[in-house]
Amino acid sequence: MKKMLKVKLGIAPIAWWNDDLEELSDDVSLDECLRQAAEAGLTGMETGRRFPMNMGELGPVLEKHGMSVCGGWFSGLLLDGDIDVEKDRIAEQHAFFQAAGAPCIVYGETARSIQGERHTPLEQKPSLSETEMEIYGRKVSDFADWCAKEGMPLSYHHHMGAAVETETELDVFMKHSSVPLLFDTGHIAFAGGDNFAVIDKHFSRISHVHAKDIRSGVVSELDREKHSFLDAVIKGAFTVPGDGSLDFEAIVKALAAREYEGWFVIEAEQDPVKNPPLEMAIRGCSELTRVMNAAGYKVISLAALMGKSQLLPVERRGWELR
Repeated sequence: MKKMLKVKLGIAPIAWWNDDLEELSDDVSLDECLRQAAEAGLTGMETGRRFPMNMGELGPVLEKHGMSVCGGWFSGLLLDGDIDVEKDRIAEQHAFFQAAGAPCIVYGETARSIQGERHTPLEQKPSLSETEMEIYGRKVSDFADWCAKEGMPLSYHHHMGAAVETETELDVFMKHSSVPLLFDTGHIAFAGGDNFAVIDKHFSRISHVHAKDIRSGVVSELDREKHSFLDAVIKGAFTVPGDGSLDFEAIVKALAAREYEGWFVIEAEQDPVKNPPLEMAIRGCSELTRVMNAAGYKVISLAALMGKSQLLPVERRGWELR
């Protein structure tokens, strides 16, 4: 009998508030952000700068909207830093994520990265030799092992503008590390990589998925000697599944064929005025739900459990996300 594969659908708050570009932030509260995500049919939200880092404060807001913490970014500095220093830096988030029952902490390398530098062109991203990558991979792996042993795994996020950006760089990093991988469809495509090749080569390490689409016309017109990563974001390089150029049905089927189970998190930083977050969340959730069904997944969500995208009042809610 064929195994019933289960997934959950979440979203990153970067659609509402951009941590690197204040001008791309909508004027909504945390409560309203979660309400809109739940209305779209999603059940998880990654953390962002407006999230309190304790469940005493955040828990009631999550419960009100039937949401859970499905991950969140940590700005790592291991490329140039010390593991013991990073243990201290991550301690608060590590404890918070355990209390929240999050699946992982998303590790993003920000040492030497140009991803947050508005006037640094894409071509000036850091580049490591294989020897440097070997040292770095070993350091990240040791840190990830410690985090997992202490009760909260990491998932490593390859990222535009960082030391591990391209498919080739990811291959070398994976060769010299053992850390679980966050597979980000949009960042691989933006970097000129092949999402299907990455799945083929590294599926056994994929523990978390960011479902990010790209507008290939915008990406292809970028001058990488002139435009920065943030310029690309402002121009509209990224969007939600179903609104861009990637074939998410084929990508999801490739993951299902290898029996991936876990979170698919919509992540699409773009102008909230031109692309209203609620509309984008609904569109992204609708497309992911469609392709999950086509791939044979069972989506564990309010929409699936209740047959509609509207929430029941808290006092009537008796469902469980299992």
